[in-house]
Amino acid sequence: MALVGDLNEEELRTYLPERTEPADFDAFWSATLAEARMHPLATQFTSANVGLSAVTVSDVSFAGFGGEQVRGWFLTPVGAHEDAGLPCVVEFIGYGGGRGLAHERLLWASAGYAHLIMDTRGQGSIWTVGDTPDNAAAGPQAPGFLTRGIENPASYYYRRVFADAVRAVEAAKSHPLVDASRIAVTGGSQGGAITLAVAGLVPGLLAVMPDVPFLCHIRRAIELTDAEPYRELTRYLAIHRDKVAQALTTTSYIDCVNFAARATAPALFSVGLMDDICPPPTVFAAYNHYAARKQINVWPYNAHEGGGSHQQQAQLAFLRTLLA
Repeated sequence: MALVGDLNEEELRTYLPERTEPADFDAFWSATLAEARMHPLATQFTSANVGLSAVTVSDVSFAGFGGEQVRGWFLTPVGAHEDAGLPCVVEFIGYGGGRGLAHERLLWASAGYAHLIMDTRGQGSIWTVGDTPDNAAAGPQAPGFLTRGIENPASYYYRRVFADAVRAVEAAKSHPLVDASRIAVTGGSQGGAITLAVAGLVPGLLAVMPDVPFLCHIRRAIELTDAEPYRELTRYLAIHRDKVAQALTTTSYIDCVNFAARATAPALFSVGLMDDICPPPTVFAAYNHYAARKQINVWPYNAHEGGGSHQQQAQLAFLRTLLA
């Protein structure tokens, strides 16, 4: 696999494309979150015996967008006490995956953190299982999630997902073991996009750690790659020729370059220079527009897997430094 895009690493580090942002971007998201918060959070943490002896697991549910129940897992080290005030990592999942099984994600609890894993509504049937439906009407769409409700920003799928993610942070803060002032958010690919959206919507985060993030600089992305999931969008546009302008306007409300420009917490990004799913120029567009302290790990010979376990090591060190 070759390097993706027409820019070398030096050029990528200074790549600062103009943002395509609706005039009512802030008002749209303020109204979205206000609408979501009309419903009580109704968080429930139910003890789950999954056969682990060093990690305590709870089955989580809370009210996401529209008051609809969103599921998740909440993990803590065995023996954690309320007076400890654990820092918490809230994790968002990649495209097509759900929360999976609790024992699949033990890194953060093993490192001494509380860890909330949010299920992604409507997903969880491609590579891990999910338990949260998406009940909203969708309208015409290409197979997948990227064009679900794309005819109107108010009905767009990712409006609901990003609102769910903000509520997930609020659910994590509500747990008595968690220090609400020390919340980090992370995720890879789609999870990285959700991470950046939360970075722009939630003040006071400890850290933001998006890996190879999706949904950045979307108009450029669909020019650079024919890979899924962006292929869903170009497939839709090829059929709905009369709706191109509206569809691209809708995506500008969830383009993570715009959220990055509003971020306030320190960030650790990653990018694979051979990534044809989330091309490097799109990741650097978000990184270079990111408004707070930041660093990025560049993996020159990796594709969408990015740094893998090496990036996880870097995240552990990043959080240790911030907490110190």
